[in-house]
Amino acid sequence: MYGLTRWSSRWVPSAFVIACLLTLVAFGMVVLVARKSLVEALGFWDRGFWQLLELSMQMSLIVLTGYIVAVAPSAARFLNVLASVPRSPRSAVIVMGLTSMALSWVHWGLGLVGAPIFLRFLVRKQPEVDYRLASAAGYLGTTCVWHAGLSGSAPLLMATPKHFMENQVGLIPLSTTTFSFFNLVLTGIVVAIISMILCVLYPKGRTLSAGSGFVENLDAASGERSRSENPARGSGLNSSERFSPTSYLESSYAVNLVLGALGFSALFISLKSTGFQISLNTFNFAFLFLALTLHPSPRSFVGAAAQGIEFVQGIIIQFPFYAGMYGLIYYSGLAQTIAHWFVTIANARTFPVLVYWYSGILSYFIPSGGSKWIVEAPYILSAAKSLGVPFQQVIVSYAWGDMSTHFLQPFWAIPLLTIAKLEFKDIVGYLGILFIVNSTVVSIAFLLMPLVW
Repeated sequence: MYGLTRWSSRWVPSAFVIACLLTLVAFGMVVLVARKSLVEALGFWDRGFWQLLELSMQMSLIVLTGYIVAVAPSAARFLNVLASVPRSPRSAVIVMGLTSMALSWVHWGLGLVGAPIFLRFLVRKQPEVDYRLASAAGYLGTTCVWHAGLSGSAPLLMATPKHFMENQVGLIPLSTTTFSFFNLVLTGIVVAIISMILCVLYPKGRTLSAGSGFVENLDAASGERSRSENPARGSGLNSSERFSPTSYLESSYAVNLVLGALGFSALFISLKSTGFQISLNTFNFAFLFLALTLHPSPRSFVGAAAQGIEFVQGIIIQFPFYAGMYGLIYYSGLAQTIAHWFVTIANARTFPVLVYWYSGILSYFIPSGGSKWIVEAPYILSAAKSLGVPFQQVIVSYAWGDMSTHFLQPFWAIPLLTIAKLEFKDIVGYLGILFIVNSTVVSIAFLLMPLVW
Protein backbone atom coordinates (compact mmCIF):
# COMPACT_ATOMS: atom_id res chain seq x y z
CA MET A 1 0.00 0.00 0.00
CA TYR A 2 2.79 2.41 0.84
CA GLY A 3 4.42 1.52 -2.49
CA LEU A 4 1.25 2.60 -4.27
CA THR A 5 1.13 5.77 -2.18
CA ARG A 6 4.77 6.55 -3.03
CA TRP A 7 4.04 5.96 -6.71
CA SER A 8 1.05 8.30 -6.69
CA SER A 9 3.00 10.93 -4.73
CA ARG A 10 5.61 10.94 -7.48
CA TRP A 11 3.45 10.67 -10.58
CA VAL A 12 -0.01 12.12 -9.83
CA PRO A 13 -0.12 15.93 -10.22
CA SER A 14 -2.31 18.47 -8.42
CA ALA A 15 -6.04 18.84 -9.08
CA PHE A 16 -5.56 21.97 -11.19
CA VAL A 17 -2.84 20.37 -13.32
CA ILE A 18 -5.13 17.37 -13.89
CA ALA A 19 -7.85 19.77 -15.09
CA CYS A 20 -5.37 21.28 -17.52
CA LEU A 21 -4.24 17.88 -18.79
CA LEU A 22 -7.84 16.72 -19.23
CA THR A 23 -8.51 19.85 -21.26
CA LEU A 24 -5.67 18.88 -23.61
CA VAL A 25 -7.06 15.34 -23.86
CA ALA A 26 -10.49 16.73 -24.73
CA PHE A 27 -8.93 18.90 -27.44
CA GLY A 28 -7.14 15.86 -28.85
CA MET A 29 -10.32 13.77 -28.93
CA VAL A 30 -12.27 16.53 -30.66
CA VAL A 31 -9.62 16.79 -33.38
CA LEU A 32 -8.88 13.07 -33.81
CA VAL A 33 -12.25 11.45 -33.08
CA ALA A 34 -14.81 14.16 -33.91
CA ARG A 35 -12.72 15.24 -36.92
CA LYS A 36 -12.89 18.94 -36.12
CA SER A 37 -10.15 21.45 -36.83
CA LEU A 38 -8.17 23.07 -34.04
CA VAL A 39 -9.79 26.41 -34.85
CA GLU A 40 -13.24 24.83 -34.51
CA ALA A 41 -12.19 23.18 -31.25
CA LEU A 42 -11.04 26.50 -29.87
CA GLY A 43 -14.44 27.94 -30.72
CA PHE A 44 -16.23 25.11 -28.90
CA TRP A 45 -13.95 25.60 -25.90
CA ASP A 46 -14.58 29.33 -25.80
CA ARG A 47 -18.32 28.80 -26.26
CA GLY A 48 -18.55 26.47 -23.28
CA PHE A 49 -16.05 28.15 -20.97
CA TRP A 50 -18.58 30.43 -19.25
CA GLN A 51 -21.79 28.45 -19.78
CA LEU A 52 -21.83 26.88 -16.33
CA LEU A 53 -21.51 30.07 -14.29
CA GLU A 54 -24.95 29.56 -12.72
CA LEU A 55 -24.06 26.00 -11.81
CA SER A 56 -20.69 27.20 -10.49
CA MET A 57 -22.50 29.60 -8.15
CA GLN A 58 -24.86 26.83 -7.05
CA MET A 59 -21.94 24.51 -6.34
CA SER A 60 -20.07 27.25 -4.50
CA LEU A 61 -23.09 27.94 -2.32
CA ILE A 62 -23.52 24.26 -1.55
CA VAL A 63 -19.92 24.04 -0.36
CA LEU A 64 -20.12 27.32 1.55
CA THR A 65 -23.46 26.66 3.26
CA GLY A 66 -22.35 23.12 4.08
CA TYR A 67 -19.23 24.53 5.72
CA ILE A 68 -21.15 27.15 7.72
CA VAL A 69 -23.53 24.46 9.02
CA ALA A 70 -20.67 22.09 9.83
CA VAL A 71 -18.75 24.65 11.94
CA ALA A 72 -21.77 25.99 13.83
CA PRO A 73 -21.34 25.49 17.60
CA SER A 74 -24.22 22.99 17.84
CA ALA A 75 -22.95 21.01 14.84
CA ALA A 76 -19.42 21.11 16.26
CA ARG A 77 -20.67 19.66 19.54
CA PHE A 78 -22.42 16.85 17.66
CA LEU A 79 -19.30 16.07 15.61
CA ASN A 80 -17.20 16.11 18.76
CA VAL A 81 -19.50 13.57 20.40
CA LEU A 82 -19.50 11.43 17.25
CA ALA A 83 -15.69 11.52 17.16
CA SER A 84 -15.66 9.99 20.66
CA VAL A 85 -17.48 6.85 19.46
CA PRO A 86 -14.53 4.93 17.91
CA ARG A 87 -12.19 3.33 20.43
CA SER A 88 -9.32 2.52 18.08
CA PRO A 89 -7.65 4.03 15.02
CA ARG A 90 -9.08 1.30 12.79
CA SER A 91 -12.65 1.89 13.98
CA ALA A 92 -12.07 5.64 13.62
CA VAL A 93 -11.48 5.19 9.88
CA ILE A 94 -14.71 3.19 9.55
CA VAL A 95 -16.67 5.87 11.44
CA MET A 96 -15.10 8.49 9.16
CA GLY A 97 -16.30 6.61 6.07
CA LEU A 98 -19.80 6.01 7.43
CA THR A 99 -20.15 9.66 8.45
CA SER A 100 -19.05 10.86 5.02
CA MET A 101 -21.51 8.56 3.26
CA ALA A 102 -24.40 9.39 5.60
CA LEU A 103 -23.91 13.16 5.24
CA SER A 104 -23.60 12.92 1.47
CA TRP A 105 -26.73 10.79 1.13
CA VAL A 106 -28.68 13.52 2.93
CA HIS A 107 -27.02 16.40 1.05
CA TRP A 108 -23.93 16.06 -1.10
CA GLY A 109 -22.75 19.57 -0.21
CA LEU A 110 -22.95 18.80 3.50
CA GLY A 111 -20.94 15.62 2.95
CA LEU A 112 -18.48 17.45 0.73
CA VAL A 113 -17.56 19.87 3.53
CA GLY A 114 -18.97 18.33 6.71
CA ALA A 115 -16.94 15.14 6.33
CA PRO A 116 -13.55 16.88 6.18
CA ILE A 117 -14.61 19.12 9.08
CA PHE A 118 -15.39 15.93 11.04
CA LEU A 119 -11.88 14.73 10.21
CA ARG A 120 -10.54 17.52 12.42
CA PHE A 121 -12.49 16.24 15.42
CA LEU A 122 -11.59 12.64 14.66
CA VAL A 123 -7.82 13.15 14.56
CA ARG A 124 -8.02 15.12 17.79
CA LYS A 125 -9.65 12.11 19.48
CA GLN A 126 -7.51 9.53 17.66
CA PRO A 127 -4.18 11.24 16.83
CA GLU A 128 -2.58 7.90 15.92
CA VAL A 129 -5.09 7.11 13.17
CA ASP A 130 -3.63 6.51 9.71
CA TYR A 131 -4.20 9.98 8.35
CA ARG A 132 -4.15 9.22 4.64
CA LEU A 133 -6.67 6.40 4.91
CA ALA A 134 -8.90 8.49 7.18
CA SER A 135 -8.80 11.32 4.64
CA ALA A 136 -9.64 8.90 1.80
CA ALA A 137 -12.58 7.65 3.89
CA GLY A 138 -13.77 11.24 4.16
CA TYR A 139 -14.17 11.32 0.36
CA LEU A 140 -16.39 8.23 0.15
CA GLY A 141 -19.68 10.12 0.33
CA THR A 142 -18.87 11.87 -2.94
CA THR A 143 -17.79 8.64 -4.64
CA CYS A 144 -20.25 6.04 -3.32
CA VAL A 145 -23.67 7.44 -2.40
CA TRP A 146 -24.36 11.11 -3.15
CA HIS A 147 -26.10 10.69 -6.53
CA ALA A 148 -28.11 7.81 -5.10
CA GLY A 149 -29.29 10.05 -2.26
CA LEU A 150 -31.71 12.88 -1.58
CA SER A 151 -29.75 15.52 -3.53
CA GLY A 152 -29.01 13.42 -6.64
CA SER A 153 -29.09 15.82 -9.59
CA ALA A 154 -30.54 13.61 -12.33
CA PRO A 155 -33.40 12.07 -10.28
CA LEU A 156 -34.30 15.48 -8.84
CA LEU A 157 -34.28 17.09 -12.27
CA MET A 158 -36.51 14.43 -13.86
CA ALA A 159 -38.98 14.72 -10.97
CA THR A 160 -39.27 18.51 -11.36
CA PRO A 161 -42.29 19.84 -13.30
CA LYS A 162 -41.44 21.45 -16.65
CA HIS A 163 -38.03 19.80 -16.81
CA PHE A 164 -36.24 19.92 -20.15
CA MET A 165 -37.50 16.50 -21.34
CA GLU A 166 -40.99 16.42 -19.84
CA ASN A 167 -42.62 16.39 -23.30
CA GLN A 168 -40.61 13.30 -24.27
CA VAL A 169 -40.61 11.21 -21.08
CA GLY A 170 -42.96 12.94 -18.62
CA LEU A 171 -42.33 13.31 -14.90
CA ILE A 172 -40.40 10.51 -13.23
CA PRO A 173 -41.00 10.65 -9.46
CA LEU A 174 -38.29 10.01 -6.89
CA SER A 175 -40.26 7.03 -5.63
CA THR A 176 -39.24 5.17 -8.80
CA THR A 177 -35.57 6.24 -8.79
CA THR A 178 -33.99 7.42 -5.52
CA PHE A 179 -36.48 5.54 -3.35
CA SER A 180 -36.76 2.47 -5.57
CA PHE A 181 -36.11 -0.87 -3.87
CA PHE A 182 -33.15 -1.52 -6.17
CA ASN A 183 -31.43 1.80 -5.41
CA LEU A 184 -31.93 1.56 -1.65
CA VAL A 185 -30.68 -2.02 -1.44
CA LEU A 186 -27.67 -1.30 -3.65
CA THR A 187 -26.80 1.70 -1.48
CA GLY A 188 -26.90 -0.45 1.65
CA ILE A 189 -24.75 -3.17 0.04
CA VAL A 190 -22.13 -0.67 -1.15
CA VAL A 191 -21.93 1.05 2.24
CA ALA A 192 -21.45 -2.30 3.99
CA ILE A 193 -18.81 -3.63 1.58
CA ILE A 194 -16.82 -0.40 1.39
CA SER A 195 -16.79 -0.19 5.21
CA MET A 196 -15.38 -3.73 5.39
CA ILE A 197 -12.72 -2.88 2.80
CA LEU A 198 -11.66 0.14 4.89
CA CYS A 199 -11.08 -2.24 7.79
CA VAL A 200 -9.00 -4.55 5.58
CA LEU A 201 -6.99 -1.67 4.12
CA TYR A 202 -5.92 -0.33 7.50
CA PRO A 203 -2.10 -0.67 7.55
CA LYS A 204 -0.43 -2.94 10.04
CA GLY A 205 2.43 -1.64 12.12
CA ARG A 206 3.68 1.93 11.75
CA THR A 207 1.27 4.34 10.06
CA LEU A 208 1.26 7.95 8.99
CA SER A 209 -0.61 9.61 11.86
CA ALA A 210 -1.66 13.20 12.33
CA GLY A 211 0.06 13.83 15.66
CA SER A 212 -0.62 16.65 18.08
CA GLY A 213 1.29 19.26 16.11
CA PHE A 214 -0.75 18.54 13.01
CA VAL A 215 -4.01 18.78 14.96
CA GLU A 216 -3.05 22.27 16.06
CA ASN A 217 -2.30 23.27 12.47
CA LEU A 218 -5.55 21.69 11.30
CA ASP A 219 -7.54 23.66 13.86
CA ALA A 220 -5.90 26.87 12.68
CA ALA A 221 -6.52 26.02 9.03
CA SER A 222 -10.15 25.08 9.55
CA GLY A 223 -10.89 28.39 11.17
CA GLU A 224 -12.03 27.26 14.61
CA ARG A 225 -12.16 30.45 16.65
CA SER A 226 -13.32 31.13 20.15
CA ARG A 227 -15.13 34.18 18.86
CA SER A 228 -17.58 31.94 17.00
CA GLU A 229 -18.89 30.87 20.39
CA ASN A 230 -18.43 34.29 21.95
CA PRO A 231 -18.43 36.84 19.12
CA ALA A 232 -17.42 39.76 21.35
CA ARG A 233 -14.29 38.06 22.60
CA GLY A 234 -11.18 39.19 20.80
CA SER A 235 -13.14 41.40 18.47
CA GLY A 236 -10.95 44.42 19.03
CA LEU A 237 -13.91 46.49 20.26
CA ASN A 238 -13.61 48.72 23.30
CA SER A 239 -16.16 48.52 26.15
CA SER A 240 -18.49 51.23 24.83
CA GLU A 241 -18.48 49.76 21.31
CA ARG A 242 -19.34 46.32 22.67
CA PHE A 243 -22.54 47.67 24.16
CA SER A 244 -23.48 49.91 21.23
CA PRO A 245 -26.67 49.17 19.26
CA THR A 246 -24.60 48.05 16.27
CA SER A 247 -22.54 45.66 18.35
CA TYR A 248 -25.70 44.33 20.01
CA LEU A 249 -27.28 43.55 16.63
CA GLU A 250 -24.12 41.87 15.37
CA SER A 251 -23.94 39.75 18.52
CA SER A 252 -27.65 38.99 18.95
CA TYR A 253 -29.25 35.66 18.11
CA ALA A 254 -32.57 37.47 17.63
CA VAL A 255 -31.48 38.61 14.16
CA ASN A 256 -30.60 35.07 13.11
CA LEU A 257 -33.79 33.66 14.62
CA VAL A 258 -36.13 36.15 12.90
CA LEU A 259 -34.45 35.82 9.50
CA GLY A 260 -34.30 32.07 9.88
CA ALA A 261 -38.03 31.92 10.65
CA LEU A 262 -38.78 34.08 7.61
CA GLY A 263 -36.55 31.94 5.42
CA PHE A 264 -38.09 28.63 6.45
CA SER A 265 -41.59 30.09 6.12
CA ALA A 266 -40.81 31.19 2.56
CA LEU A 267 -39.28 27.78 1.85
CA PHE A 268 -42.42 25.99 3.06
CA ILE A 269 -44.68 28.22 0.95
CA SER A 270 -42.48 27.67 -2.11
CA LEU A 271 -42.38 23.89 -1.64
CA LYS A 272 -46.13 23.74 -1.09
CA SER A 273 -46.80 25.68 -4.28
CA THR A 274 -44.65 23.26 -6.31
CA GLY A 275 -45.98 20.07 -4.75
CA PHE A 276 -42.87 19.78 -2.55
CA GLN A 277 -40.56 19.35 -5.52
CA ILE A 278 -36.90 19.68 -4.52
CA SER A 279 -34.10 21.25 -6.57
CA LEU A 280 -30.53 22.43 -6.05
CA ASN A 281 -31.81 25.93 -5.34
CA THR A 282 -34.19 24.48 -2.74
CA PHE A 283 -31.30 22.75 -0.99
CA ASN A 284 -29.17 25.90 -1.06
CA PHE A 285 -32.03 28.00 0.29
CA ALA A 286 -32.73 25.51 3.08
CA PHE A 287 -29.10 25.14 4.11
CA LEU A 288 -28.45 28.88 3.99
CA PHE A 289 -31.17 29.53 6.55
CA LEU A 290 -30.31 26.40 8.52
CA ALA A 291 -26.77 27.77 8.81
CA LEU A 292 -28.12 31.12 9.92
CA THR A 293 -30.29 29.61 12.67
CA LEU A 294 -27.50 27.33 13.94
CA HIS A 295 -25.09 30.21 14.54
CA PRO A 296 -25.43 32.32 17.70
CA SER A 297 -25.12 35.70 15.98
CA PRO A 298 -24.69 37.44 12.61
CA ARG A 299 -21.03 37.96 13.47
CA SER A 300 -20.54 34.23 13.98
CA PHE A 301 -22.36 33.45 10.73
CA VAL A 302 -20.35 35.97 8.69
CA GLY A 303 -17.10 34.84 10.33
CA ALA A 304 -17.78 31.24 9.37
CA ALA A 305 -18.62 32.34 5.82
CA ALA A 306 -15.34 34.24 5.58
CA GLN A 307 -13.45 31.12 6.66
CA GLY A 308 -15.44 28.89 4.30
CA ILE A 309 -14.64 31.01 1.25
CA GLU A 310 -11.19 29.41 1.24
CA PHE A 311 -12.75 26.07 0.31
CA VAL A 312 -14.64 27.51 -2.66
CA GLN A 313 -11.55 28.77 -4.50
CA GLY A 314 -10.98 25.45 -6.29
CA ILE A 315 -14.49 25.50 -7.75
CA ILE A 316 -14.19 29.14 -8.85
CA ILE A 317 -10.86 28.58 -10.60
CA GLN A 318 -11.33 25.07 -12.00
CA PHE A 319 -15.02 24.95 -12.94
CA PRO A 320 -14.58 27.16 -16.03
CA PHE A 321 -12.00 24.67 -17.33
CA TYR A 322 -14.47 21.82 -16.90
CA ALA A 323 -17.13 23.99 -18.54
CA GLY A 324 -14.70 24.40 -21.43
CA MET A 325 -14.42 20.60 -21.68
CA TYR A 326 -18.22 20.49 -21.63
CA GLY A 327 -18.22 22.84 -24.63
CA LEU A 328 -15.63 20.76 -26.46
CA ILE A 329 -17.50 17.49 -25.95
CA TYR A 330 -21.02 18.85 -26.50
CA TYR A 331 -20.64 21.22 -29.45
CA SER A 332 -18.25 18.98 -31.40
CA GLY A 333 -20.70 16.06 -31.32
CA LEU A 334 -18.12 13.94 -29.50
CA ALA A 335 -20.63 12.94 -26.80
CA GLN A 336 -23.04 11.54 -29.38
CA THR A 337 -20.21 9.71 -31.13
CA ILE A 338 -19.10 8.04 -27.91
CA ALA A 339 -22.68 7.22 -26.96
CA HIS A 340 -23.24 5.62 -30.36
CA TRP A 341 -20.33 3.25 -29.72
CA PHE A 342 -22.08 2.00 -26.60
CA VAL A 343 -25.59 1.86 -28.03
CA THR A 344 -24.54 -0.20 -31.06
CA ILE A 345 -23.24 -2.99 -28.82
CA ALA A 346 -26.07 -2.83 -26.25
CA ASN A 347 -29.28 -4.72 -25.72
CA ALA A 348 -31.99 -4.46 -23.07
CA ARG A 349 -29.96 -6.67 -20.71
CA THR A 350 -26.63 -4.87 -21.02
CA PHE A 351 -27.80 -1.28 -21.55
CA PRO A 352 -27.94 -0.33 -17.83
CA VAL A 353 -24.35 -1.42 -17.13
CA LEU A 354 -23.13 0.27 -20.34
CA VAL A 355 -24.85 3.51 -19.27
CA TYR A 356 -23.17 3.12 -15.88
CA TRP A 357 -19.69 2.93 -17.43
CA TYR A 358 -20.34 5.54 -20.09
CA SER A 359 -21.59 7.97 -17.46
CA GLY A 360 -18.53 7.26 -15.33
CA ILE A 361 -16.07 7.80 -18.18
CA LEU A 362 -17.67 11.08 -19.25
CA SER A 363 -17.92 12.17 -15.62
CA TYR A 364 -14.14 12.07 -15.38
CA PHE A 365 -14.02 14.86 -17.96
CA ILE A 366 -17.18 16.71 -16.87
CA PRO A 367 -17.57 16.20 -13.08
CA SER A 368 -20.99 17.81 -12.93
CA GLY A 369 -23.89 15.41 -12.58
CA GLY A 370 -26.62 17.92 -13.45
CA SER A 371 -25.14 19.62 -16.50
CA LYS A 372 -23.75 16.35 -17.87
CA TRP A 373 -27.19 14.75 -17.61
CA ILE A 374 -28.60 17.53 -19.75
CA VAL A 375 -26.04 16.58 -22.41
CA GLU A 376 -26.56 12.83 -22.18
CA ALA A 377 -30.28 12.46 -21.44
CA PRO A 378 -31.74 13.12 -24.94
CA TYR A 379 -29.87 10.38 -26.76
CA ILE A 380 -29.54 7.96 -23.84
CA LEU A 381 -33.26 8.01 -23.07
CA SER A 382 -34.05 7.77 -26.79
CA ALA A 383 -31.86 4.68 -27.03
CA ALA A 384 -33.51 3.26 -23.90
CA LYS A 385 -36.94 3.70 -25.50
CA SER A 386 -35.87 1.90 -28.65
CA LEU A 387 -34.38 -0.96 -26.62
CA GLY A 388 -37.40 -1.19 -24.30
CA VAL A 389 -35.44 -0.25 -21.15
CA PRO A 390 -37.49 1.64 -18.50
CA PHE A 391 -36.41 5.26 -18.07
CA GLN A 392 -36.12 4.79 -14.29
CA GLN A 393 -33.41 2.16 -14.80
CA VAL A 394 -31.46 4.49 -17.06
CA ILE A 395 -31.62 7.37 -14.56
CA VAL A 396 -30.41 5.17 -11.69
CA SER A 397 -27.65 3.70 -13.88
CA TYR A 398 -26.55 7.17 -14.89
CA ALA A 399 -26.55 8.37 -11.27
CA TRP A 400 -24.31 5.55 -10.05
CA GLY A 401 -21.98 5.90 -13.01
CA ASP A 402 -21.72 9.67 -12.59
CA MET A 403 -20.14 9.34 -9.13
CA SER A 404 -18.14 6.16 -9.82
CA THR A 405 -15.02 7.75 -11.29
CA HIS A 406 -14.88 10.45 -8.61
CA PHE A 407 -12.59 7.98 -6.84
CA LEU A 408 -9.95 8.92 -9.43
CA GLN A 409 -11.07 12.51 -10.08
CA PRO A 410 -9.70 15.16 -7.67
CA PHE A 411 -12.14 17.96 -8.51
CA TRP A 412 -14.69 17.28 -5.75
CA ALA A 413 -11.91 16.35 -3.31
CA ILE A 414 -10.73 19.97 -3.27
CA PRO A 415 -12.53 20.95 -0.01
CA LEU A 416 -11.25 17.79 1.70
CA LEU A 417 -7.70 18.28 0.48
CA THR A 418 -7.74 21.95 1.46
CA ILE A 419 -8.94 21.25 4.98
CA ALA A 420 -6.74 18.17 5.39
CA LYS A 421 -3.66 19.92 3.97
CA LEU A 422 -2.98 17.04 1.59
CA GLU A 423 -2.55 16.54 -2.14
CA PHE A 424 -4.73 14.16 -4.14
CA LYS A 425 -1.70 11.97 -4.74
CA ASP A 426 -1.52 11.30 -0.99
CA ILE A 427 -4.85 9.42 -0.98
CA VAL A 428 -5.34 8.18 -4.55
CA GLY A 429 -3.59 4.88 -3.76
CA TYR A 430 -6.32 3.92 -1.31
CA LEU A 431 -9.02 5.39 -3.55
CA GLY A 432 -7.81 3.29 -6.50
CA ILE A 433 -8.38 0.06 -4.57
CA LEU A 434 -11.78 1.25 -3.34
CA PHE A 435 -12.69 2.18 -6.93
CA ILE A 436 -11.97 -1.36 -8.15
CA VAL A 437 -14.09 -2.90 -5.40
CA ASN A 438 -16.96 -0.42 -5.81
CA SER A 439 -17.11 -0.59 -9.60
CA THR A 440 -17.04 -4.39 -9.55
CA VAL A 441 -19.93 -4.64 -7.07
CA VAL A 442 -22.03 -2.00 -8.85
CA SER A 443 -21.34 -3.42 -12.32
CA ILE A 444 -22.63 -6.81 -11.18
CA ALA A 445 -25.71 -5.11 -9.75
CA PHE A 446 -26.51 -3.40 -13.05
CA LEU A 447 -25.97 -6.59 -15.01
CA LEU A 448 -28.63 -8.11 -12.76
CA MET A 449 -30.86 -5.01 -12.82
CA PRO A 450 -33.18 -6.16 -15.66
CA LEU A 451 -33.82 -9.39 -13.73
CA VAL A 452 -34.42 -7.95 -10.25
CA TRP A 453 -35.92 -4.49 -10.90
